[in-house]
Amino acid sequence: MNAQLSPIVSEFESEEQAASYDAWFRAKVQASLDDERPSISHDEVMAEMKMRLAAKREKRRNDR
Repeated sequence: MNAQLSPIVSEFESEEQAASYDAWFRAKVQASLDDERPSISHDEVMAEMKMRLAAKREKRRNDR
């Protein structure tokens, strides 16, 4: 998929919707930055997801 988006066309129907989304998004980012829990590295997350997916595949194979 190599679609190019126009910087002129907005995905929002109004400026109010765009401003509302922008405020929501900025609040989510700030909450994440303020979160004091320890970060998890990308590699750790990917390793965990690979294990979960492999377990699901194995379960599906065994359920056949």
